[in-house]
Amino acid sequence: MAAWAAAARADETLRVATWHADLSRDGPGLLLRDLLADDDPALAAIVGALARVRPDAVLLTDIDYDRGGAALDAFAKRMRTAGLDYPHHFQVRPNTGRDTGADVNRDGRLGTARDAQGWGRFAGEGGLALLSRWPVAADAAVDVSDMLWRDLPDTLIAANDPAHDVQRLSTSAHWAVPVEMRGRRVTLMAFHATPPVFDGPEDRNGRRNADEIRLWQAWLNGALGHPSPALPFVLMGNANLDPLRGEGRRAAIRDLLADPRLVDPLPGRATVDWSRLDLGDMRVSYVLPSADLSVRDAGVVQVPEAGEHRLVWVDVALSDEPEG
Repeated sequence: MAAWAAAARADETLRVATWHADLSRDGPGLLLRDLLADDDPALAAIVGALARVRPDAVLLTDIDYDRGGAALDAFAKRMRTAGLDYPHHFQVRPNTGRDTGADVNRDGRLGTARDAQGWGRFAGEGGLALLSRWPVAADAAVDVSDMLWRDLPDTLIAANDPAHDVQRLSTSAHWAVPVEMRGRRVTLMAFHATPPVFDGPEDRNGRRNADEIRLWQAWLNGALGHPSPALPFVLMGNANLDPLRGEGRRAAIRDLLADPRLVDPLPGRATVDWSRLDLGDMRVSYVLPSADLSVRDAGVVQVPEAGEHRLVWVDVALSDEPEG
């Protein structure tokens, strides 16, 4: 009970969360099947944890996408039955499973999971979804997931990359989605980066992971051709990179965490237990409010029945009137 008690909050605060909960399956339609069957203990644990922590908005970073949104609707219905209503959703097709037409891993075959814009055995595998208690301004959302990797300023893509002219930077997605919370518009900036492993000495995944993280500062600097997201905002998702441990170009996440435009409410807090990989506890998921927001509380909730990744939440307080 102590973990849930720590998650209690005052009514005037807003709670935002991200979770790389296991909501992906081995083929299209299987997540919907499992949600409707209502007999999967891991799904029950995910729903139960969210119902206890009660985020105002939660970003799920490993949930299968389907064109009609049936699986997301079924998940929201499960949440409503558990006592937490999320009437507002945002989900668009991710890059996972979207074919590049190139032999990305140079294995002599086309159309494999590794040849997709983001690793995926089928279109939409393990995408992103945002659920919110508050209205989502979907018409004002900005999705830069189609930006080519080569077009990021100071890109790390190799000149001889096999998909140099077609490879998108986002493994899954990079969004900026405004949400109307308690009379204020808060922009939720969402992503899930590729793991910086599963490659060779060319370090393709390591380079791409770093650039997926670096994209945010480029966007905040106005260098992507899109306006910088208006204040206040919260940057959140799975960066797949620990600032101190494991493989990857760790300077990318350290630079992001040190950016004065952001606040890091949970420095050093692990968000995944990778003991099965002999890596132990690591920090890969983040919720980083803009510096103008007042952070009231934050925490990480471990739900072993729901998988290795932990639910990360942050409480922020908004001023009564917009700044400016």
